[in-house]
Amino acid sequence: MSQNITEVLVGGVVLAAAVSFAVFAGQATGLSSGGADYQLNASFRSIEGVGVGTDVRLAGVKIGTVTEITLNPQTFRADTNFSVLKTIEIPDDSAVVVSSEGLLGGNFVEIMPGGSPFNFEPGDEIEDTQGAVSLITLLLKFVSGSGDDS
Repeated sequence: MSQNITEVLVGGVVLAAAVSFAVFAGQATGLSSGGADYQLNASFRSIEGVGVGTDVRLAGVKIGTVTEITLNPQTFRADTNFSVLKTIEIPDDSAVVVSSEGLLGGNFVEIMPGGSPFNFEPGDEIEDTQGAVSLITLLLKFVSGSGDDS
């Protein structure tokens, strides 16, 4: 009989661990926000290193995630949709930049706030964008000496 109690206890611990992992995964991916966000759009020349689920940050704090990336066949740019927390109001002269966490870190989308008294509405497009800068391209420019120093 004691073996059955041990099996039940171990099964309960495993089940509790699985539930806590599922809750943590839901919070980490933003699934638990329950519609407490709004969508913004931006078009980038290069969005290298960014995918669906990538963080959107403001002042280093995560305020949303990238929800969709598509290639626009007319402009050959990466059209990107991302969510932002409803409690965060973004001025309508803000810029969006693909930033890097460092030499070995991943990329994320960073919002550089402007100073306008007016804010973006849900579904608006942020016009001022700067795409990803390739480290390989920078190194090749440095090695070949093709800078604009003259």
